Amino acid sequence: MTTIALFGAGGKMGYRLSTNFSGSPYTIRHVEVSDAGRERLKTGLGFDTVSADEALKGADVVILAVPDTHIGKVATSIESKLVSGTMVVVLDAAAPFAGHLPNRPDLTYFVTHPCHPPIFNDETDMAAKKDYFGGVKAKQHMVSALMQGPEEDYAKGEAIAKIIWAPVMRSHRVSVEQMALLEPGLSETVCASLLVVMKEAVDEVVARGVDKQAALDFLLGHMNVLGAVIFGETKGVFSDACNKAIEFGKPVLMRDDWKRVFEPEEIAASIQRIT
Repeated sequence: MTTIALFGAGGKMGYRLSTNFSGSPYTIRHVEVSDAGRERLKTGLGFDTVSADEALKGADVVILAVPDTHIGKVATSIESKLVSGTMVVVLDAAAPFAGHLPNRPDLTYFVTHPCHPPIFNDETDMAAKKDYFGGVKAKQHMVSALMQGPEEDYAKGEAIAKIIWAPVMRSHRVSVEQMALLEPGLSETVCASLLVVMKEAVDEVVARGVDKQAALDFLLGHMNVLGAVIFGETKGVFSDACNKAIEFGKPVLMRDDWKRVFEPEEIAASIQRIT
């Protein structure tokens, strides 16, 4: 049976993992430094924690469920205790991309991240519909990368990731560099920024006299149908008026060189700011 040392087991992400690993075919050793996190694990799931040294002794896999800013520090603090062949699992590409993992060619580095439940889905259970983050009730896709290590370790890491992000639909294999293009590039720098602009647009029309609920209902409904057409979820075309609005609106809203956010130096700078 594979033994996993789960660092940050009582934190925001770690608690989710501790929950999903409950009843799995893995032996989990929970490591948590905060009193609040240890209490959360004990009262919420009935799990006791162990010291880092105890968790690492004989562990096949180490999962670092800690914030991006702590990955390098934690990884460095435990490096001397990791035997050759140990798999280290990181839940975001930022720290690995930035070079914050120890230079240990004898270790396997596996990086995985959820796509989160898609806007267009077939969920019928209300609890699943309300699971916006995923990993509880709603089905989601995931991406994973074998940063270094033997090829056969990819399947081992993917099996673990499918429990971490369960229930999982599609599992995509990417490189760490591609994962960095997806986040922070695509999902945060582009998508999150544009969504913030949309919220500011709602605030603006409300300031100009439109009822707030009417504005929200109107925008969210249009996001649904426009998104379905743009991303091919349904067959359809925009009206001439809509196409004309896009033609003249996009240059006002977007710089001509906005795609430079995907250039390697821009991705590296973005990651440096968050790690």
